[in-house]
Amino acid sequence: MAYTIEQVKELIKEYPDFPSEGILFRDIFPIFQKPEAVECLANHFVERIRALGKSVEVVVGLDARGFLFGPLIAIKLGVAFVPVRKRGKLPGEVVKATYMKEYGEDVFEMQADAIKAGQNVVIVDDLLATGGSCKAAETLVKKLNGSVVLDAFVINLAGLEGHKQLTAPVYALIEC
Repeated sequence: MAYTIEQVKELIKEYPDFPSEGILFRDIFPIFQKPEAVECLANHFVERIRALGKSVEVVVGLDARGFLFGPLIAIKLGVAFVPVRKRGKLPGEVVKATYMKEYGEDVFEMQADAIKAGQNVVIVDDLLATGGSCKAAETLVKKLNGSVVLDAFVINLAGLEGHKQLTAPVYALIEC
């Protein structure tokens, strides 16, 4: 069965009071139970990226859910995929960026040779909340003299205004 992007959106499940009371958790994993839905999601992001009218040389995926669809998008675009990982998970020389989480400080890293000066980059992740992790990824790209042309998400929790932290344009499949 071929999926439309509206059908893909319907696969996202909501879990009230998870992981704690007052939180409405949106679970994207049911999408990955349907290969045709994953294909539709990846194609949708590729279309959005191509519509920018800018060359893109790298797709950056954030640890860990950005790793699920970031490589698929990169393959479809015929460009490199670069992971952003939590501290200590990547070998070799890395660049680092610190960001705040709800319970304290964390560090993202990217391999120092992953992006070349002047390359255009799209950052992908499942969720934009406060913007801290994506801002850290933007910082890593800038440290390597790349240019972020789009921050793309499956879900944007618009009420948290994470987009205000970011310098690149933001696209989200679902705004809530």
